[in-house]
Amino acid sequence: MMIMDEPDRGALKLVWCIAASLLVIGVVEVGLYLVACLMPNPPKPVETFSLVLKSIPAVLGIAVLIKSKAIAEWISNKMDE
Repeated sequence: MMIMDEPDRGALKLVWCIAASLLVIGVVEVGLYLVACLMPNPPKPVETFSLVLKSIPAVLGIAVLIKSKAIAEWISNKMDE
């Protein structure tokens, strides 16, 4: 296991915060959409395209979490230049 320098850890924490924010935004968007569709009397149908569109930030958040180490190294290298 490689020990990370302070700037690398800072970049990694930044990437984690961005990924977590994207996940929260995506989950809130999907939840609000589902509430808006299912709460009226009578309920409106849930459109698949809208649901997929609102879940894009969550998918991006998961992708950023998966590639967080590589993204943090890239950010750290850009800051060193």
